[in-house]
Amino acid sequence: MDLGLKGKKAIVTGGTRGIGRAIAETLAAEGCDVAICARNADQIADAVKEMAAAHGTKVWGAAADISDADSLKGFIGDAAKELGGIDVLVSNASALAIGNTEAAWKSGFDIDIMGAVRSVEAALPELKKSAAANGDAAIIAIGSVSSVSATDASAYGAVKGAMVHLVKGLAKELAGEHVRANVVSPGTVYFEGGVWHMVEENMPDMFKATMARNPMGRMATPQDIANATAFLASPKSSFTTGINMIVDGAITDRVNY
Repeated sequence: MDLGLKGKKAIVTGGTRGIGRAIAETLAAEGCDVAICARNADQIADAVKEMAAAHGTKVWGAAADISDADSLKGFIGDAAKELGGIDVLVSNASALAIGNTEAAWKSGFDIDIMGAVRSVEAALPELKKSAAANGDAAIIAIGSVSSVSATDASAYGAVKGAMVHLVKGLAKELAGEHVRANVVSPGTVYFEGGVWHMVEENMPDMFKATMARNPMGRMATPQDIANATAFLASPKSSFTTGINMIVDGAITDRVNY
């Protein structure tokens, strides 16, 4: 299926590895010009070079501190200039702050929530221009199934739950201007260097137990999440807004009425 993304301008925060990298690669493969950010300038340079060579679209990147308002908004503004506009914003960066400590709450709030809030604020004028010209623009926030399932007190699930609420509100506010807003919430995602890879190496019993909970017998790949994100970013989903798309291989017990 042609998703209708060719020529679109997309921003992906946290786009050098894992889920973010897969999303950026997938959007570029669909014909989008893509801007990415992360903290490590060398990783950004490598990712930009590799993606531009692989997909032949414009790929631009810069270092940015998601927790710093000026740094993040500066990146968004520069990306809009480099790409010539913004049609798609993917807020992917996460602190992955597990636990109930004050530090976990602060980093989760600063990066997951305020990172999304500030990204949207900075990108919204360009997204509205795109929607006025083309009839559709998209915001996608990467959440987690932890937003809908709790086994203990943890900042991570709570801030991801707040993200779902934020994005639903944005969807309602912006629907009349044809700017859509959705959440993609992964279950367990495995990739080299990622959280579950580290768990596999350092806590093998926990890894085996978690793997056994996956009805499909595997964890998601970053590409599984990227595919869902690309659909929600595309005009093919132009009437889909305000949803929390669970992409978890049925690991959760929740029934989504």
